[in-house]
Amino acid sequence: MALRIVASRPDPAILTLPWSTPLEDWGDEHTVPLPRGLSRHVVRIVQLRERVYAVKETVEEIAVREYRLLRDLQRMGMPSVVPQGVVAGRVDADGEPLPAALITQHLRFSLPYRSLFSHGAGREDLPSLIDALVVLLVRLHLADFYWGDVSLSNVLFRRSAGGFAAYLVDAETGELRPSLSRQMREYDVTVATENVFAELLDLQASSTGPNEIDPHEVVTLLQRRYDELWSELTGHEEFSSGEMWRLERRIERLNDLGFDVDELDIVTDYDGDQVRIQPKVVEAGHHRRELQSLTGLDVEDAQARRLLNDLAAFTAHHDLGREDRQLVANRWFTRVYEPLTAMIPPESRGKLEPAEFFHEVLVHRWYLSERAERPVDIFDTARDYIDTVLATRPDEALATDPE
Repeated sequence: MALRIVASRPDPAILTLPWSTPLEDWGDEHTVPLPRGLSRHVVRIVQLRERVYAVKETVEEIAVREYRLLRDLQRMGMPSVVPQGVVAGRVDADGEPLPAALITQHLRFSLPYRSLFSHGAGREDLPSLIDALVVLLVRLHLADFYWGDVSLSNVLFRRSAGGFAAYLVDAETGELRPSLSRQMREYDVTVATENVFAELLDLQASSTGPNEIDPHEVVTLLQRRYDELWSELTGHEEFSSGEMWRLERRIERLNDLGFDVDELDIVTDYDGDQVRIQPKVVEAGHHRRELQSLTGLDVEDAQARRLLNDLAAFTAHHDLGREDRQLVANRWFTRVYEPLTAMIPPESRGKLEPAEFFHEVLVHRWYLSERAERPVDIFDTARDYIDTVLATRPDEALATDPE
């Protein structure tokens, strides 16, 4: 039987993989030692020239459906892995059929939650992980996506300015709907709390997780954070016509959360004395878009906010507030960001993304300055950070993977 391949921007190297061999038997000549999350399916990470892919065995109909759904999510700008293709029609050396394979692009610098804890994350990092999962779930719900199997295992996490950003990695049970009912949202949150509770118990029983985790406390936090964020993004607010400043404050709060208001529903009463506002369309990535427009950098939203703050400090320090912001941003980028991130040794480029390295250096400078009781130069700080901190960190990506 001939192979059948459905692929977007097909990589010819995919044909060189041993498709007549069950995925669980693929050896080191094809796979790379990157962390994989728990999965009901056999999953392998492979490198083909400069590209890295995740390959998952499953039923052909399910693989094709998930591939199409992931493509839809990509077109909508949702944080998810990028689908590469589906390989079907596989048979082994004896002519026996093998499962189809879904291929997705490996998300660089991403880790499953278990690997995060084996890489040094602790109990204090759990709120950030839960916040990242909640933001992902809310964004998907705003896009009328029903997940059906929300869990830490179905997410990949990337470091983002000391916190985390979450990406959907398994959409097998998902569904894009014309509209998502409150009951379906609530069911997704219930599934999330049940799955996360079980995963934390399992993590607690393993040698990788911190023993002081309280699963009850964590899932309560998950429910509360979801309710708070959903209410802030979609809830209505009423005030008198003399309090129109509250409209601007609502938009500022959403911007602080990393969202832009694309459409706002404003209703007044008959006399115009009372005003009712409700965001109709919100779009994530407020700081990310602002930084990209100024510098061309494409980073996580929390990282972008951190870099924008440093740009503001650079502007104030050099008294450049009256100059064109685009020109100031270019000066900061070429004089500070580029030279600083270029200091990362080649053997350490698999440890942190450049934007996360920049954030870590800023945090390290605060500690050094406090200890020295004077401001420490940022480039001196970077050298100290590379020698004392970065060298001890584990690799979280292939160091040979090009930028």
